[in-house]
Amino acid sequence: MSSPSSSDLAFPIQDARRVVTGALDEDLGGPDGVDVTTTATIPATQTTRAAVVAREDGVVAGVDVIALTLDEVAARLEANPVVVNVKVADGDRVVRGDVIAELSGSTRVTLTGERTLLNIICRLSGIATHTRRWADVLEGSGAMVLDTRKTTPGLRALEKFAVRAGGGTNKRMGLYDVAMIKDNHKLAAGSLAAAYAAVRQQFPDVPVQVEVTTSGEALESVEAGARFLLCDNMSTDLLRSTVEAVRATGETVELEATGGLTLEVAADYAATGVDYLSVGGLTHSSPILDLALDLES
Repeated sequence: MSSPSSSDLAFPIQDARRVVTGALDEDLGGPDGVDVTTTATIPATQTTRAAVVAREDGVVAGVDVIALTLDEVAARLEANPVVVNVKVADGDRVVRGDVIAELSGSTRVTLTGERTLLNIICRLSGIATHTRRWADVLEGSGAMVLDTRKTTPGLRALEKFAVRAGGGTNKRMGLYDVAMIKDNHKLAAGSLAAAYAAVRQQFPDVPVQVEVTTSGEALESVEAGARFLLCDNMSTDLLRSTVEAVRATGETVELEATGGLTLEVAADYAATGVDYLSVGGLTHSSPILDLALDLES
C-alpha cells in the first residue's frame, strides 16, 4: 500500500493547529472570546503548577496538543507561555496515575485551555488504546490492522495518526490518494472490469483497490489487474478458500478482510492468510482514554 505505515509517526502539526484553533473558538465564543469563570476568579498574574494525569490504563497519542493549545491560549490572553514538560511519547503505554505532562505558568492560561486540550488528547489516546488491543491480538500472525475513512469530520489526520500510534496502519487518507471500487461503482460502470479499466485510464498512477464478496469476484478482479482486494463480509471458510485461490494465480496480491470484524474473531480471520483486517470501529467507536488536568494544591 502507498498509504502511511505504522512506523510513520510524524505528528500532523498543521492539522492539529487548525483543530485547536477551531475548538478554542467554539469554547470561547470566537477568537476574542473570554472564559468568564476563570477571568472572574483568577488574577492575571497568578501562576501555578499542574499535571496532565492518566485516570486509567491505555496508550497515549497527541501529546503535542498540550503545548499547542496552551500556546494558543497564551497568545489570545497576551500572557506568558505555560512551560510544558512532556513525560511520555506518543504510542507509550501508561497506567492509572502516570503523569503525561507537567505544566508551569499562568493559571488563567492553564484553566482556559484545559478542556480543549483534554478533549483532543483523550480522543486520540482512546483511538490509540483501542488500536493497540487489535495490534496485540494480531501480533505474530502476519496480518495488520487497518483503519478506514469512518473518521470524525475535520479530525481525520489526527485520528489516523492515533491509529499509527497504537500500532495500526492507515489504509488511505481520502478519496484522492487511492481508488476503491465498491459495489455501487461496479453497478454504475456496468461491471467490475469496466470500473477498473475506467480508473486505470483516467488515473494510471493511483493505486486501485477492489471490493469483492466471492472467490469468483476475487479472481475476476485479479484477471482485470487488481492487486489489492477487500474481501467483504466473508466467513472464515470462504475467506480462506478465496485467499488460496488468489495465491494460486501466482500474482502478488494484497488481501484484506473487512466487514463487522471484532476482537473476538480477529485471530481466526488473521489465520486465513490475509494481509490486513480493516476496522472502522478504530475511529468511529473508540471510547476516550480518561485523562485529567490537576492543579497543585
